Amino acid sequence: MEVLSYPETTYEKLPVTICEQAQEGAVQIAHEIAALIRRKQQKGKPAVLGLATGSSPIGVYQELIRLHREEGLSFHNVITFNLDEYYPIQPDALQSYVYFMHEQLFNHIDIRPENVHIPDGTLPIERIKEYCQAYEKQIEDAGGLDLQLLGIGRTGHIGFNEPGSGLTSTTRLVKLDALTITDAAKDFIKEEYVPLRALTMGVGTIMKARRIILMAWGEGKAKILQQTVEGRVSEEVPASFLQQHPHVQVVVDQWAALELTRIKTPWLVGMCTWDDALIRRAVIWLSLKMHKPILKLTDEDYKDGSLSDLLVEAGNAYNLNIKVFNAIQHTITGWPGGKPNSNDAQRPERALPALKTSLIFSPHPDDDVISMGGTLLRLVDQGHDVHVAYQTSGNIAVFDDDARRYADFAYDFAVRLNADVDRMRRERAEVVEFLRSKKLGEEDSPLVQNIKALIRKGEAEAACRFCGVKEPNVHFMNMPFYETGQVKKNPLGEADIQAVVDILQQIRPHQIFAAGDLRDPHGTHRVCLDAIFAALARLKGREAWVEDCYLWLYRGAWQEWDVEEIEMAVPISPEELLRKRKAIFKHQSQKDSAVFPGNDKREFWQRAEDRNHATAQLYDQLGLTEYEAIEAFVRYRF
Repeated sequence: MEVLSYPETTYEKLPVTICEQAQEGAVQIAHEIAALIRRKQQKGKPAVLGLATGSSPIGVYQELIRLHREEGLSFHNVITFNLDEYYPIQPDALQSYVYFMHEQLFNHIDIRPENVHIPDGTLPIERIKEYCQAYEKQIEDAGGLDLQLLGIGRTGHIGFNEPGSGLTSTTRLVKLDALTITDAAKDFIKEEYVPLRALTMGVGTIMKARRIILMAWGEGKAKILQQTVEGRVSEEVPASFLQQHPHVQVVVDQWAALELTRIKTPWLVGMCTWDDALIRRAVIWLSLKMHKPILKLTDEDYKDGSLSDLLVEAGNAYNLNIKVFNAIQHTITGWPGGKPNSNDAQRPERALPALKTSLIFSPHPDDDVISMGGTLLRLVDQGHDVHVAYQTSGNIAVFDDDARRYADFAYDFAVRLNADVDRMRRERAEVVEFLRSKKLGEEDSPLVQNIKALIRKGEAEAACRFCGVKEPNVHFMNMPFYETGQVKKNPLGEADIQAVVDILQQIRPHQIFAAGDLRDPHGTHRVCLDAIFAALARLKGREAWVEDCYLWLYRGAWQEWDVEEIEMAVPISPEELLRKRKAIFKHQSQKDSAVFPGNDKREFWQRAEDRNHATAQLYDQLGLTEYEAIEAFVRYRF
């Protein structure tokens, strides 16, 4: 396991271990739990664990299962108490934590069923108070929690202790915060289906544990983690109470640590080893902090911004400013496929060949136009041979009512043409009956999955036609890992990687564009990107074209690259931005309200335009040319 070495600082009020990847942190945590279990076994005592749910602990549970199967770790002496449960909810509901814990851990180990304790979401309301008191007593009778495993919500909640929870709070029924409900919507399909209340251990219950491990993975947790670790203790951030516990360890990946002072602005905590990337980040930070264009920064600005040692290294502000300004300026290009007949020494892309084969990978059927629609249009307009490969069907992101509507259309169309009407009547009836009786979170039937996939396929084809992509250049990969009919996906498999290898060998592109959400360890984008990385690794050294292929990464609908990371910035004119919007509109099933909108209520075209405007405004604030909008890319060197 690689643990990244950064000096701890006085800013941090909790001990933090930063791992390069989430999986490495999960393995570290699992091995500590395993060591505790074995020590207790040697003493003939139970190991009492407080367990968490959600995406964060899944890697921990996977490693514990591996240790059980391959290294003989037994759980016969383990007693578990889960942090929380939705209320009301049935234990066999796909969204219940009873279901989650058995699927992710208990069904795969030798723990005794009587030693498993999960709050009961089926109790009548009048019994809740008594039940919660009994839950506390059960923990006490077991000897107290030896180790409590925690994730952290974006509100700062631990368990379901939302902002306002007190230090002495115990197991109880609570109301869920609006942001927590929004985050849970991905599991319940719609926000209105998410229970408004939950049963949870209290902060006081958690604080009684003899050892606490808090884990956080991905950039989405970075801001709240910084508040928890560096901020003051406050009921507004319940996780901050952990600062008052004597035996806490915070384990995070490099992306969850991005907002910590020692990572984000290391010059504020001590001397730095300055390289070009860190210099660029520091100068951009200073420019925005001082509200000055880069070329107007003075020696005094650097001193006031705690960057005196950078001045010593660079000599003076004038030379430093010009160096960084030029580096950012050279990222800007209106020729994402390379500008023909030009000196490309300072340009992001090569001039030759003048007309390139460009392959755009789109994890879902609309990521291409949402995230890089302006660049796609530029590539087509400038004569490049543009291919788009849609990696997944996107079928779970279609409303049931749309599937019903298209089934009705297919039947009516068959009647109009007098073509196999009886069969279409039966299939329409099958769709209607399935959707009528469908349970919350239930996997769609194969027929409904196919209808939803065809809806997304037709929309993607329409968007490509609008953008001028040739029909034979539109590819639908339908990677198998995605085709579960549920939010939960299968792990990346050999068939997924081979699908990417096949299309790369077929097209042999000069440049590849891919969704590069390296900072999200859980999402579909990351799985799709891992498949591309694996495929390129196989082909490198075997296929000559790979050696001269550039891989450009764009980000998803929610975030953009930080300015200091951007290596290619493609300006988008007002007219091009309008064309991009119209291309996004072709995805009608995602218009107005998407099935999985995340925590952002704006439509996808609004998010995209606001993001592109914001990037252009940042370039303007730094003193670069003012543009209407900018799409940004980072080159990945494989």
